[in-house]
Amino acid sequence: MLDERKAAILRAVVEEYIETAQPVGSGSVASAAPVAVSSATIRNDMATLEAEGYLIQPHTSAGRVPTDKGYRHFVDAVGQASLGRPDNRKVNDFFRQMRGEIEDLMRDTAGLLSRLTDYAAVIVDHSADGAVVRSFQLVSLTPEVALAVVVLATGVVEKHTIECDGTMSAADIESVGAAVASSLVGVPLATPGPLTKTGQGPLDALATSVVHAVTGVTVDPDRVYVDGASRVVGSFEAVDTVTRVLTILEQQLVVVSLMSDVLERGQSVAIGTETGVEPLEDCSVVVSPYEIDGEPAGSIAVLGPTRMNYPQAMAAVAVVSRQLGRRLSEG
Repeated sequence: MLDERKAAILRAVVEEYIETAQPVGSGSVASAAPVAVSSATIRNDMATLEAEGYLIQPHTSAGRVPTDKGYRHFVDAVGQASLGRPDNRKVNDFFRQMRGEIEDLMRDTAGLLSRLTDYAAVIVDHSADGAVVRSFQLVSLTPEVALAVVVLATGVVEKHTIECDGTMSAADIESVGAAVASSLVGVPLATPGPLTKTGQGPLDALATSVVHAVTGVTVDPDRVYVDGASRVVGSFEAVDTVTRVLTILEQQLVVVSLMSDVLERGQSVAIGTETGVEPLEDCSVVVSPYEIDGEPAGSIAVLGPTRMNYPQAMAAVAVVSRQLGRRLSEG
C-alpha cells in the first residue's frame, strides 16, 4: 500500500507519460505533483516506486515510465471520471438523432466511441438469442422467392430470403406467414412455439423451413462491430506490435472472449498482461456491459495502448454504454 506522497508522485508520472509518451524525470514530477518536498526526496521516492515494481527506468540516464502495476494503481485510485461537456453533448446529440436498423446503429455507435477516445472501439451484441419477436412477415417477391422479416423487441430487424417451389400463390405465402407468426411472435427467437398447421402438406413444410431459417441465426448470436482499428495504429511505434493488435481485432472470437473474461472478473479495465492475450501485452481494454430493459444485452469496449487516457476512456465507455442501452430499450 502506497503512502499519500508516493501515490501522488506515481499519479504525476502516469499522467505525464500518458500525455508525452516520454520517460518522466523528477523535475517534471516536482512541478506537477501536489507534494511540497525537495527534488531529492522525489528522486528517492521514484527509486522506491521502481524497486516496488510501479515504475521502470528504460535507460540509465532516462526518467521513469509506469509498469502495468503502476497503471493498475492509477486506475484503481482515479475512480470513475466524468466525460467533458463537449463530448457529453456529442453523445447526447448522437443518440437523439440515431435512426435505422440495429446493425447501422451498432456500427455508428462504435464509430462514435472510437472518435471520442481515439482508440479502437468494439461492440458485442448478443441480444438476439433471448430477444422476444415483436412481429413477423413473409412477403412474396417472385413465385420462387419470398422475404421473411423478423422484428425483435430490441429493435433488431432480421431479413431472410426464402426459396419457394414456384407453384404457391400470394395467398399461400400469406397463409404460411400467418402460421410462422403464430410460432414466433411473443416468444424469444431462440425458442419458437408450435406451428399452427394449415392442413396442406407443402405449405406446412415451407412454414417449418422458414422457422428453421429464421431461428438458425441464434446458433451464434454474438455480433461484433469494430471501428477505429486504424486509429490505434498510431499509438505504437513497433511494426510488429501494430501487426499483432490488428490481427487480434480481426479475430472476433478472441475479442468477444476477452471482453467477457474481463467482465466476469468483475473488472472494467484490463491492463497489459491482465488481458491474458499475449499479443495485447502492450494494450489495455476498457469494457462496460449495456442492458436492454434491465437485461444484459451486450458489451462495449475500447482497446488502446497501456498508456491510454484511462479516465477519459472509462468515462466515454460508461456514458456510451448507458445511452446505448437506453436507446435500444426505447425500441
